[in-house]
Amino acid sequence: MFRNYLKIALRNLSRYRFISFINIFGLAVGLTCCLLILCYIMYEVSYDRYHDKARNTYRVERTFLNPETGMLSLQLGTISPPFGPLLTNDFKEIQTETRFLQAGNTTFKYGDKIFTEPNVYFADEHFFDVFTTGVTKGNPRKALEDPYSVMLTETVAHKYFGNEDPINKMVRLDNQINCRVTGVYKELPANTHFHPNVMISFNTLRDSAVYGEKNLRTNWGNNSFFTYIVLPDGYNPKRLEAQFPAFLDRHMAGEYGRFKPSQGTSLTLRKLTDIHLYAHNDFEAEINGDSKRVYIFSAIALFILLIACINYMNLSTARSVLRAKEIGIRKVAGAEKRELVAQFLTESVFITWMSALLAFVFTWLALPWLNRMSGLSLDAGILFKGAVIVPILLMPFITGILAGLYPALFLSSFQPIRVLKGLMKTGGTHASFRRTLVVMQFGISIALIICTAIVFRQLQYMQNMSLGFNKEQIVTLPYNSGLNKSYESFKTALLADAGIKSAGRSSRIPSGRLLDASGSQINRGDSLAPTKADIKFVVADEQFIPTYNINIVAGRNFSRAFGMDTSSYLINEEAVRALGLHSNEEAIGKPFSYGGRKGILAGVFADFHFEDLHQRIVPLVLYEEAINLDNYGYISVKVTGNLPHALQHIERTWKKFLPETPYTYTFLNDRFGKLYNSEQKQGSIFTAFAGIAIFIACLGLFGLSAFATTQRVKEIGIRKVLGAGTATIVGLLSADFLKLVGIAALLAFPVAWYAMHQWLNDFAYRTSIPWWIFLLAGCIAALVALVTISFQAIKAALANPVKSLRSE
Repeated sequence: MFRNYLKIALRNLSRYRFISFINIFGLAVGLTCCLLILCYIMYEVSYDRYHDKARNTYRVERTFLNPETGMLSLQLGTISPPFGPLLTNDFKEIQTETRFLQAGNTTFKYGDKIFTEPNVYFADEHFFDVFTTGVTKGNPRKALEDPYSVMLTETVAHKYFGNEDPINKMVRLDNQINCRVTGVYKELPANTHFHPNVMISFNTLRDSAVYGEKNLRTNWGNNSFFTYIVLPDGYNPKRLEAQFPAFLDRHMAGEYGRFKPSQGTSLTLRKLTDIHLYAHNDFEAEINGDSKRVYIFSAIALFILLIACINYMNLSTARSVLRAKEIGIRKVAGAEKRELVAQFLTESVFITWMSALLAFVFTWLALPWLNRMSGLSLDAGILFKGAVIVPILLMPFITGILAGLYPALFLSSFQPIRVLKGLMKTGGTHASFRRTLVVMQFGISIALIICTAIVFRQLQYMQNMSLGFNKEQIVTLPYNSGLNKSYESFKTALLADAGIKSAGRSSRIPSGRLLDASGSQINRGDSLAPTKADIKFVVADEQFIPTYNINIVAGRNFSRAFGMDTSSYLINEEAVRALGLHSNEEAIGKPFSYGGRKGILAGVFADFHFEDLHQRIVPLVLYEEAINLDNYGYISVKVTGNLPHALQHIERTWKKFLPETPYTYTFLNDRFGKLYNSEQKQGSIFTAFAGIAIFIACLGLFGLSAFATTQRVKEIGIRKVLGAGTATIVGLLSADFLKLVGIAALLAFPVAWYAMHQWLNDFAYRTSIPWWIFLLAGCIAALVALVTISFQAIKAALANPVKSLRSE
C-alpha cells in the first residue's frame, strides 16, 4: 500500500511541477531557518553543560542593599575573599569550593620575548575539581598549590616556548616576580562563561602587597573573587540560601554599624548552567548572552516555518479542483476516506522530507553567513547530538502531518457524484480558510518588518544621542604600576607633542560599569550624617574633566593649586538631587564623606552617560587618589592634531617609560561601538529573517495568484473581448489579494507595537515608536505583494482571448 502511495506522490510531483517546486522550495527555506536558529539556540543553552559536575555547581553572588531603605544598590557575580573558606567551614554539605580572581591584562616575559595576556586569572588548587578541563602536562591536583606556579593553555604555551617542554620554565610576571610553569591545559570551549589563558596559583596572592594573607581573611569590602561551590546530588540550593542571613550576621558583625549585615548585603546561589543566559550582574567575567534573545529567535523560527506550512496548505487546497476527478474515481472504485487521508499525508510527508534534505544542504551553506552575522562559531555538528537528532529527524514528519492534515481531510471529503458531474467548487468555506491563511502569512511578515525597523531606529538613536561629553579622538591606554613614580614626567612627555591636548588618568573610563563604595555622609547641621543615596564612584585626576570636555556647572575642578587635591570631591547633578540638596550651588563647600574618606564638595559637573544607554544616569562622585595609585586603571589621551603622528608619539613615549611592557591602546569610540554589538547583530539577523519570511509568503502568493489566474482565464478572455484594458484586468486580479494584505497589516500593527514596547523597556533611554513605521511596513508588504501578483496578472491580461474562448 505504501509503495502505491509513493508512486502516486511521485506522479503528482511530476504532473504539477510548478506548485510542487513552490511547496518543496518554500518548506526547504522554512526548515533551513529553523535549523539555523536551532544551531544558535542549542549553542546558547549548551554553555558550561560539558563540565562533569555542572548540574551540582553553583556560583555564589552578592547583592548590596541600602540598609536604610532596603533598596537594591549593586549586584555582583563576585564576593569577598573571606567568604569561600568560611562557607566551606560552616556548611558541611558543600563538597568542593574554588575561587579565582581576574588579573586583567598581564605582561609575561620569557627570555627576550614579552607578551601581554588579556585573560589571566589567579586560581586555587581546587579549580580542576570543579571545572572539567583537560590537563595535558602537569598534575591538575598539585599544579596550582605552590605560590608562583603558573599554568598555560596549549596555545599560550606554544606561543611562549614553541616546541620546547614548558614544564619548570620560568616566566617573569609584570617585570616583578618570577613564576614557574607547572602545567598546560586545553583551552576551555567557546561555550564557557569565562576563558582563562593563564592561571597563576591563588596562593601567590598571600604574598601580594595589595591582597596579602590578612586581606584574604578579613577584607569584606573587596568583592572581586569568583567563588563556586559543588553541592550533593538532589540537594536543594534554597536550603543553603535560607541559612545565609544568619551566616552573614555571624561573621560580619559590626560591618554595617547599627544595622545587621544581612540588612545591607545578601548572598545568593546561581546554577553554573544558568550563568550565561540569566546572569547580568554589575560585574561578570565576560559578556553573557540573553535568554530573551533565545526566545525571540525561537519565535521567529516557528513563524517562518508556519508561513512555509501555510503555503503548502493553501496551494494544496487551491489545486483541489485539479484532483477532484481523481478522488471521485477512487471513491467510486471503493477507496475509503482513511485510505485517501493516508495517501495525501504520505504525499505531504514525502514532500517535507525532500524539503528537509534540501534544508540540510542549505543549512551547511548558510552557516558561515550566520557565524559572520552573529560573531559566533556555530557548528552544524551540534544538531547531530543524541538529545537533538531525534527531534530533528521527527521534525519533517511532524511538519508534513501538520501541513498536510487539513488538505488531506478536505480532499478526502469530496462527494464522488458531484465531482463526476462537474459540480465541484472550491469556494465558500475553504476559500475563506485560504484567505485567512494568507492574512496570517502577511501579518507575521509585516510584524517582522516593523520590529526590524524599530531595532535599527533604536541603534541609530543610541549611536547619535549626546552622551554629555566628547568621545571623539580619545585614545585610552592601560595604566601600569610602573608609572606610579614617573607619571608626571610621562604626562609631560606626552603633552610635548602639539597634537595632544590633554591626558588624564582614572579608575574607569566611560563605556565601563560603575561601582559604589560603602556609604556616604554629608553635613547636616553641625555634623556629618549618613545619606540614603547610592552613589557610584570613579577615581580621577585633575585632567579627567578637561580630557572628556565635561561641563562644570558649579564650583571647580580638582586643582593643583591645592596640591594633590585628595580632600575634594566632585559630584554630578544626579548626586546633588540624591543627596537632597536644593541646588548645585548649595553643594559647594559642604563637608562630605565617602567610603570613610572625609573631604568637601568642591564642584558639581553636568550629568553624562558613563555607562551604556541600557543604564540610567546614576549619582556619581569623583575623587583623587594619592596613596594607592594602583586604583588608577586607565590613561585617557585627547588628540587634536594628526592622529597617526600622535599615535606614533604616544607609542614612543610609552616605550621610553615602560620598555618592558607591550604598548596597547584603544579608541573610546570603538569601546562604545562594542557596547551595542549584540543589538547590531540582532538587527542584522532580524533583517535577514524578515526578508526570508516575506520571500516565503510571496512564494505562496505567487503560486496562489497563478492558480487563481488559471481558474479565471475564460473570464479574463470575455472581459478583453468586451473592451477591458490591461490595467483594469490587473487591478481586478490584484484587488482581492491586496485586501488580504491590508487586513494582515491591521492585525500585525498592535502585535508589533506591543512586542517592540516590551523590547525597548530594556533600555533606560530609548527611541519612540512612530506611526509612519507601521504605514511604511504595510506599504512595503503591499508593494511586494502587488509585484508578485502583477507578474501573473499582466501575463493573463496580455494573453490572446481567442485561445481561452475557442472551446466555448
